[in-house]
Amino acid sequence: MNPFELDARLAADTLALGESELCLYRLMDDARWPWVILVPRRAGVTEIHDLNDTDHDTLWAESRAVARALAEAFDARSMNVAKLGNVVSQLHLHHVVRQEGDPAWPGPVWGFGQRVAYEGRAREEMVTRLRDCLGLG
Repeated sequence: MNPFELDARLAADTLALGESELCLYRLMDDARWPWVILVPRRAGVTEIHDLNDTDHDTLWAESRAVARALAEAFDARSMNVAKLGNVVSQLHLHHVVRQEGDPAWPGPVWGFGQRVAYEGRAREEMVTRLRDCLGLG
């Protein structure tokens, strides 16, 4: 079996936050929304139902913990949690903090406008804030 390797597009579009036994925690490099992606470190897995029972349960427990932590830390109006896989087939779960009046509200964030990358101090501050609220520090 091939070893796990993060998809090149995910690597290019996200920033490392930390990891658990199962997942990489990544920040989507788009300053319009607090947006965390969980990537299970399982080579060749593209669908949630392809995970073994232990990994499946662990992924959902981690996802729930991420959604709760983000909702509290950013006073979310709504948490968008999704697995898409249409562009990047490697299994990954999106966790996007939504607020009334955010750039895409109330529509979806996917495909909305152009990405606004974090820069300089804002990048450092967001990474630190997320590591703290997710217990990855």
